[in-house]
Amino acid sequence: MRHKQSILLPAVRLLCAALAGAALATHAAAADAGPAVAPLPLVELAPGVHVHYGIHQPWSAHNAGNVANLGVVIGSRCAAVIDTGGSPSLGEQLRAAVGRLTRLPVCYVINTHVHPDHVLGNSAFAGGTTPAQIVGHARLGPSLAARAPYYLEAFRRESGTALPPETVVYPTRTVEDTLEIDLGERKLLLRAWPTAHTDNDLTVYDENTGTLFTGDLLFIDHLPVIDGQLRGWLKVIAALKLLAPKLAVPGHGRASADLRQAIAPQEAYLGAVLNQTRAAIAAGLPIQRALEQFDDSVTRGWQLADAFHRRNLTAAYAELEWEE
Repeated sequence: MRHKQSILLPAVRLLCAALAGAALATHAAAADAGPAVAPLPLVELAPGVHVHYGIHQPWSAHNAGNVANLGVVIGSRCAAVIDTGGSPSLGEQLRAAVGRLTRLPVCYVINTHVHPDHVLGNSAFAGGTTPAQIVGHARLGPSLAARAPYYLEAFRRESGTALPPETVVYPTRTVEDTLEIDLGERKLLLRAWPTAHTDNDLTVYDENTGTLFTGDLLFIDHLPVIDGQLRGWLKVIAALKLLAPKLAVPGHGRASADLRQAIAPQEAYLGAVLNQTRAAIAAGLPIQRALEQFDDSVTRGWQLADAFHRRNLTAAYAELEWEE
């Protein structure tokens, strides 16, 4: 018995040392990887098409920029992400959510426009050995470069955390008119629009399921925000109403199976802003008096009117004051 123990004890010690070493290596690897990231909740709207619904709040570091809708479309070869959220941390959560859905790589990140709640998560997908292509409107890069310092300063001011300049990730592929990308047995049609919500709006259409990601060309429940051209936006709305997707995913709000019905309240609101502003200018009212006299009933039923309605009126006045 003593002879057997003398043989076994060294082997047991070696086994324990190996297990301890493996445990230490695992712990070190986990430490290097950082804390686990909680995946964002995603809803499957159609086969292979998923969305994360943002909350109806203004973009802020305090809510991690979790205010816009984010999409994921999965093909047989790779996946595409449509907008990445309003902070790097939110982008990491989105990447973790995609990892739960598929082991396929994310080969494309598609930004529907320049606003921070749609682009500041890009950095989560831009690194690694096979970074995703960042795709956007031809005017996205210049617009993002002009706004990036403001975005970073606003985030630092609110959160106390300074984001490095490389947090802002620019497009590596741009769309002048249309572009078709293939995810493997699944094609996405990207379309660049004239100036509307911004000067760099892009839509994404999944041919397999008839799903249209509109970006912020469509707001549902959340008051539309004018940052491009009011008249141009109304023209784009008229063009969107000619489309017949099976499902429309707005930049803010729940997806709808009836695009024409879903876009009608937005068209009515923007039309009312146009008419009221033109009337005020025709009456010779300076902008401050015009703001006091505008009929705020046009915001009834919309969320975040207090945050954005007067801003919309100011933008409309500046645009229309010199129209011919």
